[in-house]
Amino acid sequence: MRFTVSAQPETRDLLVLAVDDELPGLRQLEHCLEANPRVGKVISAVDASEALRLLGSAENEISVRKSRGLPPVDAVFADINMPGLSGMEMSRVFASLNPAPVLVFVTGHSTEAVEAFDLGAVDYVLKPARQERIDKAVARVVEKLDAVPSPAPTVSAEQVRTDDEVIPVELGGTTKLIPRSSVRWVEAQGDYARLYTTEGSHLVRIPLAQLEQRWEKAGFVRIHRSYLVALPLITELRMAQGGYQVVIGEDEKVLPVSRRHTRELKDKLVGSSRAG
Repeated sequence: MRFTVSAQPETRDLLVLAVDDELPGLRQLEHCLEANPRVGKVISAVDASEALRLLGSAENEISVRKSRGLPPVDAVFADINMPGLSGMEMSRVFASLNPAPVLVFVTGHSTEAVEAFDLGAVDYVLKPARQERIDKAVARVVEKLDAVPSPAPTVSAEQVRTDDEVIPVELGGTTKLIPRSSVRWVEAQGDYARLYTTEGSHLVRIPLAQLEQRWEKAGFVRIHRSYLVALPLITELRMAQGGYQVVIGEDEKVLPVSRRHTRELKDKLVGSSRAG
């Protein structure tokens, strides 16, 4: 990994990721990108795996961009034919991000141009990289970025989260709104589900399977046919006489883990630990 910082921040503003397993090609691509007046910083990776690690990293600049609702980098200039994970496979991951960086392929082959544009790439540059051609690709990146509306201002932790789902709960003729972020775990009760929050429990007419699907991206994981748990609140996974159990929160609430959900839970706990 190599970071190159521009000496002219007033006119150079794009953060670009360059990926190529061939060092001469990578250096030439870096040189052309650094020479463009719209590029402020180039991050380089020698293969797709390193590129994915960089975009998922906790580097300060990347973290700040994510917190502002921006993609981890503005654009990715990538080779296609690389050992291991190919540039095309890597770009499918990039294209699935929301928001996603702008894609440009820089390759020695023209046979995959159609698939590249199907992925939403704005340009397909043949090697060797030339300044004039890279400048044209950067101009297309800028045009694409200018067409995307600016992200909404980031909401601070002290403010109400706009993406926090609210669940209406009927209580004696009144409706109480329960934010999803206050739910610690959910228990299935027939066609109903009981939400356990920091303040108590609430019964809602929503099947547990439906909540599992809706809340998966919010960090909830199924541990048992009867239980859905907020993954960040799990403090321990332990083996007991009847099977695995999880411990939740400081009050050490213990819930059973079924055999069929044990492997998935372990994988998610490991993934969460690495991300943290």
